Amino acid sequence: MSTPAIADLGYHPVADIFKLPAGINFGPCSAVAVNAQNHILVFNRSEQALMEFDQDGNHLRSLARGVFTNPHGLRIDKQGNIWATDTQAHLVFKMNAEGRIQMVLGAPGRATDWHPAGHLRCFNEPNDVAFGPQGEIYVSQGHGKGESLVHKFSPNGDHIKTWGGEGTAAGQFNQPHSVVVNAKGLLYVADRSNQRIQVFDADGNYLRESSHPGTPCGLCLCGDDLHMMMAHGHAGKVMKLDEMGNVLGITGSQGKGPNQYGEAHFIAIDSREDIYVADTLNWRVQKLEKNR
Repeated sequence: MSTPAIADLGYHPVADIFKLPAGINFGPCSAVAVNAQNHILVFNRSEQALMEFDQDGNHLRSLARGVFTNPHGLRIDKQGNIWATDTQAHLVFKMNAEGRIQMVLGAPGRATDWHPAGHLRCFNEPNDVAFGPQGEIYVSQGHGKGESLVHKFSPNGDHIKTWGGEGTAAGQFNQPHSVVVNAKGLLYVADRSNQRIQVFDADGNYLRESSHPGTPCGLCLCGDDLHMMMAHGHAGKVMKLDEMGNVLGITGSQGKGPNQYGEAHFIAIDSREDIYVADTLNWRVQKLEKNR
């Protein structure tokens, strides 16, 4: 029996929208996020690592210059705070909308370290950050040589628990690369090198998984906070998933042209359901506009 064809996602690429200041270029673009004003924040590995643009791509400002060593994940919480992960510095930053640092999790340049009481003091290559319904903070770690774990913190940054560990069994990880929490409070972890998405409850109990051959890199929630978009790494695919991980729609391919990607690394969606994809190998963020 043949496998049913997956529907086209229903988007078209838009020509490069970003108007950068004279003499400025993006470095490898690791992440992208969209705030409540539909401003686009691009996280890239250059001197101006975090840049903000309006919805038309006009450059508004650069934030937190000189702070980051190796930009990786970027999120904006419901209060408009900006959260960023740095895999080489082993840090997670919370900044306000103006880029002022409000909280730092981890210790600069120090990999995983545990307090004698059992509390986490340092990360080992944190990848991404997500937020629970009560403001809980979840951090996935383990990029390259880092330990593959997920950590849970209180809204004030107090360590609550850690789970995972290197491996292929249920509840273990090999590069937990991206994490989101849906409207039901369930954690979806893109377990990249295990080629799957694992689902957990708020206490880290394993519930189920879905298989995604390749390198599932970046996850973001759609407007209903239940469906997800996934940036599928070196395959250059953008996919829409339901709660069970079933693929509902797909677009994109590997390459360097419009709607092609060297590595579709992280992904964001705005209030109009337009999509932004950060590509580390092609040093750009592409916009996909929904067909209307």
